[in-house]
Amino acid sequence: MIDESVVSSTLSEALRTGGEFAEIFVEDRRSSSALLDDGKVEELSSGRTRGAGIRVVVGEATGFAHTSDLSEGGLAQAARAAAAAARGGSGQRRAAALGRVEAPAPHEVEVLPETVAKAAKVELLGRADEAARSAGAAISQVSARYADGRRRILVANSDGLLAGDDQVRTRFAVSCVAVGDTGMQTGFESVGRPVGFELFDEYEVDALARTAAHRALTKLAAQPAPSGSMPVVIGPGGGGVLFHEACGHGLEADLVAKQASVFRNRVGEQVAHPEVTLIDDGTMAREWGAYAIDDEGRPAQRNVLIQNGVLTDYMWDLLRARKEGRESSGNGRRQSYQHLPMVRMTNTYLANGADDPADIIAATDRGVYVAHLGGGQVNTATGDFVFGMNEAYLIENGEIGPPIREGNLIGNGPEVLSGIEVLGNDFAMGSPGTCGKDGQGVPVGDGTPTLRVASMTIGGTAA
Repeated sequence: MIDESVVSSTLSEALRTGGEFAEIFVEDRRSSSALLDDGKVEELSSGRTRGAGIRVVVGEATGFAHTSDLSEGGLAQAARAAAAAARGGSGQRRAAALGRVEAPAPHEVEVLPETVAKAAKVELLGRADEAARSAGAAISQVSARYADGRRRILVANSDGLLAGDDQVRTRFAVSCVAVGDTGMQTGFESVGRPVGFELFDEYEVDALARTAAHRALTKLAAQPAPSGSMPVVIGPGGGGVLFHEACGHGLEADLVAKQASVFRNRVGEQVAHPEVTLIDDGTMAREWGAYAIDDEGRPAQRNVLIQNGVLTDYMWDLLRARKEGRESSGNGRRQSYQHLPMVRMTNTYLANGADDPADIIAATDRGVYVAHLGGGQVNTATGDFVFGMNEAYLIENGEIGPPIREGNLIGNGPEVLSGIEVLGNDFAMGSPGTCGKDGQGVPVGDGTPTLRVASMTIGGTAA
């Protein structure tokens, strides 16, 4: 992407006025998307951005500058700006000789989306629209979106690191609206993988559309969600976002350092039920948050955060790890070359248990079964959270009963970890997601097996 000699000279320029550490992050990103709404193609777009971000560290101060000018002169100017922002003094340190870090890709990409005609992508949207509408006359609106992206990055720093990655992602989503006596109800389904157009050899957009439509139609017959505390069974994959938000963010080292985490100073303590193991794994082949290297050049890692209920470690980026005299865990991520990296999750999940999911439900006399959670809010300092339930059902006499609507799941992350009573053996990853933090969004995955929490608060509207 840039000649190695230019990379070296840029790092040297960044250190010339006394910087202690310098880094250059170069990105070349291509993307395309198409949206069909109410039977019409409303959007068909493609784009490309290229640029570099340069970071200089002096003591506790960090200077950062970015530029779309990838010439040697443009990079040198950005390096001087970053060094000035870090308030460097005089010095003579130069960058170390660069040595390439090789990290294996978690999977192979067979068909680059940029080689596929736009007409083929739009054709998928039409098929999804037709399949969703054929699911029932009550379906009044269908939206389908296709999106792909290719992100090539190069990372180099003054420690001598030189690494690169070529990241491809493809995603398809369908949203449906059904109208009935209970008003308008919505259903959603999506699939996304860090692969190319071969995604559609594995997933049929017709089936995705029918699933979204079925969820909307099911809610037409749903009763209002109950209110109060009761056992909650979370289905495979559908509740992973709860642990991502309510627990995962609290295990990011930057929030721990800011005293904004309920898990601060708790490494080595029992923080969850003994059957609970929580993992963040950037090496998971074909999962949405996978990559070869993070945005600081560190190879992706499989990091066990909680093992058998004991907190074993946090997630780390480069600078916070250096400060603690340890290595990064491969969790330094950024939205683009215009952003500084920070500690971020990749694919975060609860490991499999040993119980039959059917037995878990049969042993629950009364409660709520959550098939899919929606968006929510969490306070990482306390662990308190509120999540919407996109698809949920009552459990009555050990069986899944009628669907419910208009309900929230309310609780506390550490309390949920301790309140998990049993874990199923049917682990699954959930839908692809985008995690927002400090104004930056990055692709992430999450997952769970079926599990039961002894008691959680349901915020419903039933009288």
